[in-house]
Amino acid sequence: ELQQKVEETELLKMELQMLETERVRLSLVEEKLLDVLQLLQQLRDLNISKRALGKILLSTLESCRDPQPGKAQLFEVLDTLQQELTACELLHRQPLEQAQSPHSLSNPLVISC
Repeated sequence: ELQQKVEETELLKMELQMLETERVRLSLVEEKLLDVLQLLQQLRDLNISKRALGKILLSTLESCRDPQPGKAQLFEVLDTLQQELTACELLHRQPLEQAQSPHSLSNPLVISC
């Protein structure tokens, strides 16, 4: 009976470890998904065209067609999508335009047409 309790305890420990591993994996997926959603929100605020967004999405899916060994496909797609969205020119252009606008407005010598 004692041996049976020890075996049950070991099984429960293994189950707990598997659950903890899954929790960590889901936490990482959640973080990546939040990053992707934030980037999509930024692009939406910049009025990115549906066509451009579609190209980014298709490019992501094309590059993840053949999953890499040892990497979860869902995480790989999210990671690649995040990289594609981060590389989007509009996201890099926007801060530059915002940085230039205050200078042009605050400089009294600039004439606006």
